[in-house]
Amino acid sequence: MTHIKYILIFGLISLFSLQSCFVARNYQQPTVVNEAQYRTDQLPSDSISIAELSYTELFTDPLLIRHISKGLENNIDIRIAVQQILAAEAYFKQGKAGYLPSIGASGQVAYQNPSENSPTGAAVGRSLTQYELSVGASWEADIWGKIRSNKRAFEASYLQTVAAHKVVKTQLIASIASVYYRLLSFDEQLRITEMTIANRKSSLETTKALKEAGYVNEVGVKQTEAQLYSAMALLVDIKTNIKLLENTMSILLGEAPQSIQRGSLKEQEILEEVKVGFPVQLLRNRPDVLAAEYKLINAFELTNVARSNFYPSLNISANGGLQSLELADLLDANSLFSSAVGSLAQPIFNGRRVRTQHEVAKVQQEQALLNFKLSILNAGKEVSDALYTFKAAEERIEIKSREFEAYDLATGYSEELLNNGLINYLEVITARQNALFSQLDLINAQFTQLNALVEIYRSLGGGWQ
Repeated sequence: MTHIKYILIFGLISLFSLQSCFVARNYQQPTVVNEAQYRTDQLPSDSISIAELSYTELFTDPLLIRHISKGLENNIDIRIAVQQILAAEAYFKQGKAGYLPSIGASGQVAYQNPSENSPTGAAVGRSLTQYELSVGASWEADIWGKIRSNKRAFEASYLQTVAAHKVVKTQLIASIASVYYRLLSFDEQLRITEMTIANRKSSLETTKALKEAGYVNEVGVKQTEAQLYSAMALLVDIKTNIKLLENTMSILLGEAPQSIQRGSLKEQEILEEVKVGFPVQLLRNRPDVLAAEYKLINAFELTNVARSNFYPSLNISANGGLQSLELADLLDANSLFSSAVGSLAQPIFNGRRVRTQHEVAKVQQEQALLNFKLSILNAGKEVSDALYTFKAAEERIEIKSREFEAYDLATGYSEELLNNGLINYLEVITARQNALFSQLDLINAQFTQLNALVEIYRSLGGGWQ
């Protein structure tokens, strides 16, 4: 056993003497995080952000909240992301076990019938049967931080899948809310169009009566009839869009296409104040930015691993067990055997594989850094876009409301003047058409504002908390 002690002492001395040459570097967050900015006049005054709200707090419609909850439970993309997390978790556990030795056990029976002219045959002169039960262990010392870096790389990869799951969750909430609000806007347009069709049918009868009285001619009748058909065609388009959106919503909910229960556009409430917090909070709230950084950490640690391959590795292995030429003597104390080996292996020439791996790892690390930087820039842009859209929609709603009121009054006045024979019927038709389109535009502006709020929430990283 003396030789085993020497091998162990040699290994320990080598380990402690080489630890001073530790080459694995520690990750530091790059300075590109300071490049996240919001291009908006609404500068944040504090760190409060609507991203910190749960979707049950942001949205007030109980039916929408119920749909989001169902989608988070049933959506196929969410379930796929969960499976990716489980796979990455298995690799992470493997990385954590890298410090432990590899241990294996074996049992074998070896039969040998040597040639009589061979050294073994001349010495033994007969066939041999050897029985063996053994246990072997091997362990690599983490001198250069290779095992530690591998562990951290697996951990970063696991956390990246967790962040990716949050990305899917955030996007799903935004998609369900957006489709829901669009359905409400189409419902309101459907109501207005159906009302318009009823009014135009009545107007057509009135126009025919006016023609009989000599106030309008056949042209006025046909123009009124054409307006009716125009509204009926618009109704077909709206109904088709509703069906298609219901199918889309059903898929988001993880269900077969079906009718979607919903409220009304008038019942929706908008936050009195939309708070966005500071741009640097995107690093904590935006799951896609988190995923990009974890990808960078993974590439950084794999570069450490590739760099460590330039240096020698210290391996210690040991074997022991029972060995005998006779099965009856296998469990005898004299059948015990043991061996131990300590080795330092230094790569010298291996077809440039080590250098190539290191160069590729550095390139992939730079790519991950650029993707991380790009994710931050895109996050700031998306927040800015959503804020501008929200503000513009707010102004547009006010303008369109006044426009519709003006067209509505103009329609009423023109119809009254027409009944008294004071204006041409073309002016009435124009006023009616303008009033309808203005009202439909107002509904679109209301949807745009609601959708912009959803986009602000998503772009700030809200929904996964």
